[in-house]
Amino acid sequence: MRRVAVVGAGAGGAAAVAELVADGHEVRLWGRSPQTLAPFADQGGVAYEGVLGRGLARPKLITSDLSAAIDAADVVLVCLPTFAHADLARGLARAGARAPVVLNPGHTGGALEFRQAFRTLGAEPPPIAEFSTLTYVARKYTPGRVSITGQAKSVRLAALPHGAAAAQAAQALFRSAKLMPDVLACDLANVNMVLHVPGAVLAAAWVEATRGDFTFYVQGMTPGVARAMRALDGERRAVARAFGHDLPSIAAEMQAIGTVEASVHDLDDLAGLWVEDPAFDASILAQDQIDPSLWR
Repeated sequence: MRRVAVVGAGAGGAAAVAELVADGHEVRLWGRSPQTLAPFADQGGVAYEGVLGRGLARPKLITSDLSAAIDAADVVLVCLPTFAHADLARGLARAGARAPVVLNPGHTGGALEFRQAFRTLGAEPPPIAEFSTLTYVARKYTPGRVSITGQAKSVRLAALPHGAAAAQAAQALFRSAKLMPDVLACDLANVNMVLHVPGAVLAAAWVEATRGDFTFYVQGMTPGVARAMRALDGERRAVARAFGHDLPSIAAEMQAIGTVEASVHDLDDLAGLWVEDPAFDASILAQDQIDPSLWR
C-alpha cells in the first residue's frame, strides 16, 4: 500500500482515484477548484463506471489545499493538461514537495518543464518520471462521475536523471508501464501531437459551421486529414531517430496502448483505424468552438 496524492480532478485524475483506491492504496485527491471537487465531496468519493467496473471510490481526503494533499505522500501522481504543469510545479516547489512525482501523462516535454519550474524558484527538483500518454480513456459527462472506457495495455515510462524512485513508484502503481531509457523516448512517442493537431486544425471550418456536431475520430478522420497525420508522423519518427530512438508508427503505438484493436492489420490506413461504433461516436464529438486567441 502506498500513500498517493492524485493531483487533478478531471477525468484522468478521477479514473486514477478509482483504480488506485480499488488496488488498496491510500489516496488523497487534489483539485484547484472547490467547485470541481464539490460533487465528489458531497457524495463521499468518485463515482465511476466502465472497464474498471462500477462503484464509488472513497479517497482519504478530497481537498483544494495542495500542502494537505501531498503531506506524507509516497508519490505525487499528476493528471493534468500540459498548460497546468508549470504552475503546479511552482506550487509544489513552494510547498517543499520532496516525494517522487509521476506525470500521467507527461505529454511532450512535461518532465523537462516540471524540473525547470523547480529550478527557476531555486528549489531542488524531486525525482520525476512521466508517461507518454494517459493510462486511461476516460470522460466526465457529469461532475461527480467518470466513465472509463479504456485502460492502457502498455504505456511508455521514463525518468529524468536521478529520477529512479519516481519510475519505480510508477511501475508499482501501473502494470502497463514500459520503462524507456530517457524521457525523449516518451516525449516523441506521445501520439496526441500527431493524432489531434491535424484533425483539429484541418477541421476548423467544420467546427465553426456545425458547432462540433460531428465525430472527431470517424467523420473527422478524412483521407486528407490522414495524409497530414502520416506526414507529421514521419517527421516525428525522423526526429526520434536523430536522438537514437527507433519508434513505431502512430498506429502501431496506439495498437500497443490498446486504442486500436489488435485485429486491425492495415496500420497504414489511418482513416480506417476506428470502426464506427454509435455509442463511441456519440461520446467523442468534436470541439464546439475555436478559441479566437489561437488565430492571432
